[in-house]
Amino acid sequence: MTKHLLGAAVAALALVTPGMASAQRTTPATIVVVDTDRLFSECTACRAAGAQLQAMVSSAQLRAQSLRGPIQTEAQSIDQAIAALQNQPAGPAKTQAQTALQTRYNALQTRQNQANQELGQLDQNLQSTRANVARQLNERLAPIYQQVMNAHGANLAVDVGATLAHAPTLDVTNEVLTALNAAVPSVNVTPMPAPPPGQQPQGR
Repeated sequence: MTKHLLGAAVAALALVTPGMASAQRTTPATIVVVDTDRLFSECTACRAAGAQLQAMVSSAQLRAQSLRGPIQTEAQSIDQAIAALQNQPAGPAKTQAQTALQTRYNALQTRQNQANQELGQLDQNLQSTRANVARQLNERLAPIYQQVMNAHGANLAVDVGATLAHAPTLDVTNEVLTALNAAVPSVNVTPMPAPPPGQQPQGR
């Protein structure tokens, strides 16, 4: 009796096993490697956008200097006036001077807040512009990656930074770069488009 049961169990396992093995088999990976750092530093659109972004950074730095210089000068002047007022005897003249200094200090605080707000907006625009440039490039790169993969019979593309080592023949960066330059000669160096009315920005 036991032999019959054991034989039936083995027969059932023999029927199930081939199907399980077939389900577990996957297509072998055929890999190509792409140096994305090279793409984003050497592509025609990337270089042009990079030059414009650098100009925006330089402009923002100059604006920051022009705003902060007078503020720092006024702050030093107020500090000196406060120090001089310490030795002045109490009386109407000192009270009047203290009131004037308080007015100057309040005005300085307002200027500082306005400068910080303006510089914050400049930085936000710069970050948004960088994100928009990257978005445009990545959107155009997706079909190019697939095109190059198909040309090589590959089913997986890996950034060179994610590899420990690879054969030079797997690197298709030049092909991707050539295709990218042909498809995307330029990009819009502007902040991210505003979302349609009623639609929340992504990430919020």
